[in-house]
Amino acid sequence: MITAKGDHQKLPQKMEFPLNCTNSSTMPQTCPANYLTKYKPEESYAVACPEYFRWIHKDLWPWKSTGITRELMERTKHIAHFRLVIVNGKAYIEHYRRPFQTRDVGTIWGILQLLRLYPGKVPDLELMFYCNDRPVIMKSDYQGPNAVSPPPLFHYCGNDTSLDILFPDWSFWGWHEVNIRTWANTYQAIKERANDIAWKDRIPYAYWKGNPDVSPHRQDLMTCNATDEHDWDARLYAQNWAAESRQGFKASKLEDQCIHRYKIFVEGKAWSVSDKYILACGSMTLMMEPVYHDFFLRGMIPMEHYWPIRLNNKCRDIKFAVEWGNKHIKEAQAIGESGSTFMGENLKMKYVYDYMLHLLVEYAKLLKFKPEVPAGASEYCAETMACPTSGLFRINMEDSLVKSPSDSLPCTLPPPYDPRELQGFMERKRNITRLLIKKQ
Repeated sequence: MITAKGDHQKLPQKMEFPLNCTNSSTMPQTCPANYLTKYKPEESYAVACPEYFRWIHKDLWPWKSTGITRELMERTKHIAHFRLVIVNGKAYIEHYRRPFQTRDVGTIWGILQLLRLYPGKVPDLELMFYCNDRPVIMKSDYQGPNAVSPPPLFHYCGNDTSLDILFPDWSFWGWHEVNIRTWANTYQAIKERANDIAWKDRIPYAYWKGNPDVSPHRQDLMTCNATDEHDWDARLYAQNWAAESRQGFKASKLEDQCIHRYKIFVEGKAWSVSDKYILACGSMTLMMEPVYHDFFLRGMIPMEHYWPIRLNNKCRDIKFAVEWGNKHIKEAQAIGESGSTFMGENLKMKYVYDYMLHLLVEYAKLLKFKPEVPAGASEYCAETMACPTSGLFRINMEDSLVKSPSDSLPCTLPPPYDPRELQGFMERKRNITRLLIKKQ
């Protein structure tokens, strides 16, 4: 701090914990013994969390009155990909089966960064985690006069008929198999590229590029492509990931896909991690009626953050949205920028970690047993995960490594919705879409 000309006072040195790799082929990588277990932030004021954090209470509501027993948690062991145990600020993992690619590895890495960001704030807990696409804990299996309590299972997405507990997906820490960097780096690259092109100078069509083979909705979307007979104002491209990999992913950079005024979001097998990348562009997002949702999408509002598209009328709806936007450029741009701002402000990594923290804290309060490290579990830390890896996987880990504990407090968790308030919020979203349909 500079107090007067020529009078310098040293700023307190920030505590840092870089990777501590042994760099030895003969010595196994171990976890350092000097990890922080407690830390008091310098700031004493906490900001309010984004509104979508209120869904944490809703996701945990099935166990609010009964709590969670060990027997209940163990019921999903046959489908879970791994068990996470946190005891005294250390993470232990028991693996059961391998998911697609390295989803489990990315998720575990993110949890380790949470422990480094907020030493001592994550309570002792045990949970089961599922890494595949579709939800598996269905409400219908736990209803009726003789119904038993549903087992808690952490997962990336849910829908109106499921009870999976939603958690941020692996791609926030990068997705090296398809050459995607960490969310913080990718968002910055998308924004910089998008800012190079004035909105009015963007190509005045709706754009989508992806793998259509994973979903009937995506296959049906491809019928909206321009033909000699009709132009629905959509420019749709099938992504061949195998070919892209052989060519070094030169034609699939996310930051190069923000040159159109409108971008289409369509789900894959379930939800798709692409929602955040599409919304980040600042183009007006044409969101095909989602069946599934991730942890943050529930907080977004149609016609404020995106333009809703019906699944059963997609081609006509896309054409109507594009024609409307080209006639109302300022309004269309405002919707696109609002969605991008939501991504930049409400989905920055600080809030991703805060969401994880609050979810785990509230979950741990429900446990009616003492968490224990099972015999088949191994301790995990940043060193045991990152030091043996290489390539983009290692680069993403180093880019997302939390080197210092947070000097600010976690945001303040908002209260749960009361039933009438939640019903009003959902009805408001439905009414906005209904009014839009009437105008078409």
